[in-house]
Amino acid sequence: MRKRVLLGITGGIAAYKAATIASMLTKVGVDVVVVMTDAATQFITPLTMETLSKNRVITDMFSRDFPYEVEHISLAKSADLALIAPASADFISKMALGIADDMLSTTVMACKATKVICPAMNTNMYEDTACTQNREALRARGVQFVEPEDGLLACGDIGKGRMAAPEVIVERVLELLEVKPDYAGKKVLITAGATVETIDGVRYLSNFSSGKMGVALAEAAHERGAEVTLVCGRVSVKVPSYIERVDVVSTEDMYDAVLARSAVADVSIMAAAPADYRPKERSAHKIKSDALMLELVKTPDIAMEVGRRKGQAKLVVFAAETQNLVENARKKLAKKNADMVVANDVTREGAGFGVDTNIVTLVRADDQEELPLMSKQALANVLLDRILLL
Repeated sequence: MRKRVLLGITGGIAAYKAATIASMLTKVGVDVVVVMTDAATQFITPLTMETLSKNRVITDMFSRDFPYEVEHISLAKSADLALIAPASADFISKMALGIADDMLSTTVMACKATKVICPAMNTNMYEDTACTQNREALRARGVQFVEPEDGLLACGDIGKGRMAAPEVIVERVLELLEVKPDYAGKKVLITAGATVETIDGVRYLSNFSSGKMGVALAEAAHERGAEVTLVCGRVSVKVPSYIERVDVVSTEDMYDAVLARSAVADVSIMAAAPADYRPKERSAHKIKSDALMLELVKTPDIAMEVGRRKGQAKLVVFAAETQNLVENARKKLAKKNADMVVANDVTREGAGFGVDTNIVTLVRADDQEELPLMSKQALANVLLDRILLL
């Protein structure tokens, strides 16, 4: 599941750094929802934050330009972490005293997720007894702080109070979210679902693939910072809107879509179940006959062609088998010039088509690794870990 950060921005010159924070988090797959105080909008525009976060920015507690909901509650419930950057002395005081008089303060009060405060203010304000006591009170409640830096402040003073660097803040946030941005900068191409081969105007050949594994891989790779393209056949699971999706119908369609994009991919993961055969002849109208005889011909081998062209890129191929699991996977590994085959016996309970779990054996050139039953979301991250070791 994609992690969500509620990014609260309060008034202060350091508000411009929030743009970098939003951009960095978004690039590694975090969903960033921005709430700004009125004062914050004097330093940086909501439009800037909307452009960087790709979400509507919230500034007005009473705005009605969205479908009805108690928005500060819904935002608070959906957040995995609340980050206030910059946090003014005024806002820290509100949090400590339980004052909720605007959209940001009410949302943060309602939020049960981890809260991270990034103070930014004049040194004298930061060291003031009241401000110090407010910070101590918040720490006692479990609120975390990213301490400000020493240096030249906007007012011309030199001392502690400058908001921490965006890189430091983002590192802390990802650590708390347990997000590994180890695919940042990588392009990952994934296929998912079943292809469809038309027989006539009402009939087709296909298979039972749901696309759940491919979509789980796309979500996990995006969360870890990859630029993901998902080439989709027929799938029965929702594809998140933040994933670049290319829809196809037949195996030949998928072949063309994959080869048009594989040259720039660092990793190609062939998780789809493309039909291996198609009717040699297709009818535009429904065939009416007491007996229907079909002559089938082979469809293009997508994975083998990607393997032939891949160069230094990595290729991972899925193999759904019903017998001789490892033997067939090793044959596929060599034939496709793949770096790893993810083989599963679809006759085993918990490993068939359409279920939310899987049991697989990873077959590589010099070894094999049998994994236990796990959810497809968990397996997706295990596979991404193993691909980094190839």
